[in-house]
Amino acid sequence: MTTDLVAAPDAPAISGLCFRPFQGEADFPAMAEVVNASEAADQIEETTTAEQIANEYAHAPEGSDPRADVLLAEVNEQVVGYAYVWISVTETGERLYRHRGYLLSEWRRQGLGRVMWQWAEGRLRALAATHPGPALLQVMAEDTAYGRAALAQREGYQPVRYFYFMQRHPLDDLPDAPLPPGLELLPARPEHLRAIWEAKEEAFADHWGHLASTEADYQRWVNDPANDLSLWQVAWDTHTKVIAGISLNGIGADDNARYGFRRGWIHSLGVRRPWRGRGLARALLVSGMRVLRERGMTEAVLGVDAENPSGALGLYESVGFTVLNKDTLYHKRIA
Repeated sequence: MTTDLVAAPDAPAISGLCFRPFQGEADFPAMAEVVNASEAADQIEETTTAEQIANEYAHAPEGSDPRADVLLAEVNEQVVGYAYVWISVTETGERLYRHRGYLLSEWRRQGLGRVMWQWAEGRLRALAATHPGPALLQVMAEDTAYGRAALAQREGYQPVRYFYFMQRHPLDDLPDAPLPPGLELLPARPEHLRAIWEAKEEAFADHWGHLASTEADYQRWVNDPANDLSLWQVAWDTHTKVIAGISLNGIGADDNARYGFRRGWIHSLGVRRPWRGRGLARALLVSGMRVLRERGMTEAVLGVDAENPSGALGLYESVGFTVLNKDTLYHKRIA
């Protein structure tokens, strides 16, 4: 029998409905099932495993408390949805109070989503009250997640930024993109992980909204069970022996099995400032797609800030990527 219930005065009158806190690793499988079914209902073709959730929680941001920051919705002791909150800090020191929720499609449009949303806002407002200065609530809504976008607008959130999800299909006829002189591609090895992380963070440091990284972020990244170093492209300067740029690629085997495609990801493509403007990003991108093709993939996908000042969108379009859909980032200022 579920104990330690969370009061929800505005909850809909559904027989067997209750809300409770996160109770530990035994919740991970049910949470993963809810994420995947919820994402599928929103036409988001990504899969999350219990192991990935466990890694996220094992390396949670400093100060977070999963037992206070996660709310699960159950009907007759079966998890049908959950919401969670966390805080991020930008490079400029601004705190972002972020939340995300998932709900099985058969329990939507009954008021459950709004209850979880309001719980998340309440929890974040309580956390914000312990910190000085202004604060922003933040939520992301994919353009196919109609309910999430509608809730954001109804609750007074304003769109502040847009991101594209792009696809290159098929992976035939890849353009020539030679590596600039003085650089070489070397296999990514475990002993290089800290240097790769530092290169990645430096390459993205001047992107809009970039978050200040912590040791917990590194540990979460380095322990991600989806990492496959054999797919990563790392360019080293032959003279200085430092990393100039990276293309961290992956294959979501669970995604491909669930949705029946052969898709690879360009997760992080970045070039450090001293090596920009020489064609390195293009070379890394094409090399990454070539590796994905050699592993049997027929398409590559990636995400990009629609207003990225570095020209990333133009680069992706120049090698055959097209926009599949758009995500909207919403903000709401906490008084």
